[in-house]
Amino acid sequence: MKTATTSHARERSATATLELKALYRIVQLIGSAVHLDTALSAILKVLHDTLRMERATLALLDEENRHLTIRASYGLSVEEEQRGVYGLDEGVYGQVFSTVSPFIVPDVSSEPLFLNRTGARTDYSKKTITFIGVPVVLGEVPVGVLSVDRLFGLDISFKEDVRFLTVVATLIAQFLSLNQAIRKDRQKLVQENRSLRAQLHDRHRRHFIIGHSKPMQEVFWSIERVAPSRATVLLLGESGTGKELVARAIHEAGPRRSRPFVKINCAALPETLLESELFGHEKGAFTGAGTTRVGRFELADKGTLFLDEIGEMPMSLQAKLLRVLQEQQFERLGSSRTMTVDVRIVAATNVSLEEAVAEGRFRNDLYYRLNVVPIVLPPLRARREDIPLLLDHFLGISNKRNSKKIHMTRDFLDCLTAYDWPGNVRELQNLVERLVILATDDVLRKEDLPEHFFRGRTEMPANRIPAGAAAPVPAAQAEMEIGNGQAWPGKVPKSLEEIEREQVKAALIRNGWVQARAARELGLTQRQIGYRMKKFNLKRPEYR
Repeated sequence: MKTATTSHARERSATATLELKALYRIVQLIGSAVHLDTALSAILKVLHDTLRMERATLALLDEENRHLTIRASYGLSVEEEQRGVYGLDEGVYGQVFSTVSPFIVPDVSSEPLFLNRTGARTDYSKKTITFIGVPVVLGEVPVGVLSVDRLFGLDISFKEDVRFLTVVATLIAQFLSLNQAIRKDRQKLVQENRSLRAQLHDRHRRHFIIGHSKPMQEVFWSIERVAPSRATVLLLGESGTGKELVARAIHEAGPRRSRPFVKINCAALPETLLESELFGHEKGAFTGAGTTRVGRFELADKGTLFLDEIGEMPMSLQAKLLRVLQEQQFERLGSSRTMTVDVRIVAATNVSLEEAVAEGRFRNDLYYRLNVVPIVLPPLRARREDIPLLLDHFLGISNKRNSKKIHMTRDFLDCLTAYDWPGNVRELQNLVERLVILATDDVLRKEDLPEHFFRGRTEMPANRIPAGAAAPVPAAQAEMEIGNGQAWPGKVPKSLEEIEREQVKAALIRNGWVQARAARELGLTQRQIGYRMKKFNLKRPEYR
């Protein structure tokens, strides 16, 4: 008798150890779960692996709360799971669910309530299969049934199994509750994200322009106010601030959106070609004019003409442009026939037209005719909060174009946000494209940035050097000049040729590589700056 008692105690101790081991594994699964169904299936597998329970199922209420369906199982095929659908008061599952009490079927082959709807127990026809079901209760409300099959004789007590399965069902209920809370939070976040995206699209992408800073909000407000009118708009701002985007936004937001949007860069062509591009020419109007050409004003009839770099237009053409603005009339080169058009003008410049007027390089009457509604575009350094948005946008475009999945570190983002961006948005876009192309892994780090991001800027922050001001002294040269011409120890003075090359290159960069503007800034002629570009092998970088 004592031996039997000792054996039973050992068996009970071994069972308790296995149960604790199973509970520990189940808690680990719940704590690290990512996907609900996968975790539930893994929990049921633990019951088999640890406690030798042959088959396990978890039936939960469906979305309509009308049936119990098998959500997870161990030992059932997909087809068998799909057949496991029960009414709330049907069979053993209905009995457990409706009474919220455990139910034991010592021998499923002799129990009328056992429906075997899955058809999974035919292989055990010669064995005694015991079915144990316990309710899964959440907040005192049943939400499902946890069941297992065991292979035991009829003389076995199932009290301990019921107790253990009740604990497991409680853990599953808590897991379901946690999952429901996470799902609700996720749905809330998704809805908020959609709402925010809609707001961002409405506010910041409505005009195909990215930005939520206060300066950009003022630009958006100006676009919306001026777009419905016929007024001439003058866009002011540094090179690379997105003047063409704003011009197009004004066109798209106005009544002319279905008509042409035509653009021309007044600094990109010599005077004779620029006149032909603007007003067109007749066949034979000049050497090389083999056919009649329609000008940009005619192409933009009933639409919008964007005159970029208007401050670089030659004086001789400014009078003709003024006439078109006032009368909407002009003649093609080589023709005496007057053409009449209906064109809305949006002009842009990154130089001070007031200074150009004062210096006699721009007509006073044309300036006032263009400056009906001025819109100032802020430089990127004045809207730093937009830099993360722009970076994300350009990085997405570059990743897609180059079939990559590159992301950036926080240090990388912080460094670009703190940078002054003399080239503004254009410089940012080109930098991202270059870094994505040259990247050797999937991360852009601070160390990947060019050296000038970590040096003090030597050039003036303005777009141009004011008349009469001395050219900025390069940092290396400034370091040499102390006392009576004494140099810092260990510093090698730069040659005058090196200094000249740096100054020419810096002026070209500040002026978007437009030679005419860079030459005027340095007090040179276009021929002189062209000579120096050739001498120093200076070429505008190509970004594709």
